[in-house]
Amino acid sequence: MLHLDGIRVVQQDFALGADWQVAAGSRVAVIGPSGSGKSTLLSVIAGFIRPVTGRVIWQGRDLADVPPGERPLSILFQDQNLFPHLTVAQNLGLGLRPDLRLTSADVARVEEALRRVGLAGYGGRKPGQLSGGQIGRAALARALLRSRPLLLLDEPFAALGPALKAEMLDLVKEVAAESAATVLMVTHDPKDALTLGGQTILVAGGVAHPPAETAALFADPPPDLAAYRGA
Repeated sequence: MLHLDGIRVVQQDFALGADWQVAAGSRVAVIGPSGSGKSTLLSVIAGFIRPVTGRVIWQGRDLADVPPGERPLSILFQDQNLFPHLTVAQNLGLGLRPDLRLTSADVARVEEALRRVGLAGYGGRKPGQLSGGQIGRAALARALLRSRPLLLLDEPFAALGPALKAEMLDLVKEVAAESAATVLMVTHDPKDALTLGGQTILVAGGVAHPPAETAALFADPPPDLAAYRGA
């Protein structure tokens, strides 16, 4: 279980509060207006931002003193975090060994992860030789290799067209189901939240509200969500 226990973040004139729990294995969209604190919320969970008060707890463990690189999570940003000077296989290998001293077993795992996301044979290419969808697949393959129980997605598919975005969201669901990962995905698009299924956290008015079942939330939206959607 992921528990944000009395979290409060203050940055100059910006403040954000969160106090809720998410069951392990959940798929949760995070939606709200620009500047409301969606990315900040993920950064707190990842350890990049330290809250003024409160605790981030995973499976009963307080993560306060756990550095970002050692937290039980993978995070994907919109730029996908791929190093342009490395091959796709090397980028994936970093998820296993930062020094890239891969064993034959490691190499086999990289090849299997590429196959799993439909990129078999692409390991020798550089990110600049891939399409946007292929880059997204490579980033997901690295997350799959890392096998962390938390997967944080900060609008990684925002630049993709509707059909390709839907395909990537389906792949996220497959990867999450396969690894039993808990997924939190920031999006501006209500359709993404509905495609992801599961629950949705509304971030608005300085509060990351407790997760609610997505279909029910959009069927009867609270005022902040209705205003965001222009209803």
